[in-house]
Order: sequence, then C-alpha cells, then structure tokens
Amino acid sequence: MKSYSSSHETISYAVGIVPGEEIEAYGVARVLVSENPEFEKGDLVIGVITWGEYSKIPSGRMIRKLEPMGLPLSYHVGFLGFSGLTAYAGLFEICKPKKGDKVFVKLLKEKLGFDEAFNYKEETDLKSTLKRYFPDGIDIYFDNVGAEMQEAAISNMNTHGRVAVCGVISEYTDSGKRAAPDMTSVIYKRIKIQGFLAGDYMHVYPDFLSKTNDYLSVGKLQVLEDISYGLESIPCAFMGLFRGDNIGKKLVQIAEE
Repeated sequence: MKSYSSSHETISYAVGIVPGEEIEAYGVARVLVSENPEFEKGDLVIGVITWGEYSKIPSGRMIRKLEPMGLPLSYHVGFLGFSGLTAYAGLFEICKPKKGDKVFVKLLKEKLGFDEAFNYKEETDLKSTLKRYFPDGIDIYFDNVGAEMQEAAISNMNTHGRVAVCGVISEYTDSGKRAAPDMTSVIYKRIKIQGFLAGDYMHVYPDFLSKTNDYLSVGKLQVLEDISYGLESIPCAFMGLFRGDNIGKKLVQIAEE
C-alpha cells in the first residue's frame, strides 16, 4: 500500500492511489445486491474490494466466491490469501530448500518452529550477529525487509545460496542512501536473488491450499493475527506496520461476520 502511494517510478504492477478516491484492498465481503449471475445475495467473496463499509465492485475486477471451509474469514485474507501464498512460493518455488539447508527469514516470531532468533533492533553489527547464529553460513534467505539486513544476510550466504525477495518494508519510508549487497560476493558465490509477486504463482495455489490446510489440521502450522476493528482504525493500523506494532498478520475487520 505504501508503494502504491509513492512516487517510485519503478512501481508499475498496481494502480496508484489518487487523493480523494476510494482505496482498494484485498479482503472478504458479503454480497448484498448483485447484477452478475455468478454471484447471489448472501455469497461470501474474496478479492479486491475497497476501504469502506460497502463496496461497489465493477465487472472484471479480481474477485471470486469464497468457501470458508469452517475457518475464520480472517485466515483467507492472510494465512490462506496472498500473504500465505507469497511465503509458500518464495520458499518452495524459488529457494527450493533441501535437507540440511540453513534458512534465515526476517520477521519470524515465537511459536513458529525456528531454531534461533534475535531482535535486530538490539544488534549494532548485523553481519557479526548473523555469523554468530549461522557459523556455517546461510543457504536460504527470505527477504521482506531489504536495506542493512539484506546486505548482512547476503554477506553471510553460502555458495549457491538462494534469496527470495518479496518486499523491502524498511525502505518504503526511507528516502536516504540505502545499504546494498556486495555484488562481488553474489558473483563469486553464484548467489541467486529473485524478486517475485504472489500473482506469479497462482498456478500453485491449489497445492498451497491443500498442504497448508493439512498442516493446520494437525497443528504443524500456527496462525498469528493482529486484528483492529472499525473503519476508523485503518490509518493507525497502517502506520503501525512501519513501527512494528503488530504481532502476526495485521488485519482490519470492518463488519461483523
């Protein structure tokens, strides 16, 4: 969302936000009135709606019927939505982990099955910190932060390391000079760095949905959510992302289920 409202010339995958106009977002809604024969009153739908209590959805917009499968609707926005698909595709389609690989994922929290964790805000030398936690080097780095953390991670990568880049949240509000990886290391270590969008991997969505549901049903996956309530909570919820206020996927619930 922050990138949509910026002046970055490189942003071309989404329509920019125009002051005074509705802001689009990915969410779940219930149909009240429909002139489209594919949707009936009472249907749950998921896709691109707007920030508001009501949305008028034009023909052709990305939206589909939703079968909740007995799960909270919030799961379909985050865990089983684009956020979950992004994590799945980045790890399994791009990085392709093998047994014994050392994996570094920025923004991991408690109860997620990691071996070690640290608070980067309490570390003054990220390169040395990663060396301490990964004495044998890093094979896979899932990057959604960018800047100094990306630079430090790549400096600790092993030969033929893989980096999946889905976001650079630390750079969205930073207009100054940014840290960058040492490209000499990238070359000589033959490190693969690939940026991607979840939409690139819609073809694996059925497989992703099947596996994640199986893991969820047996307790192998933990879902963390941070939900705010009411339309008026959106600005604070949005800005809190850049302060690190939330633990888990940040969502806003506007209406009762």
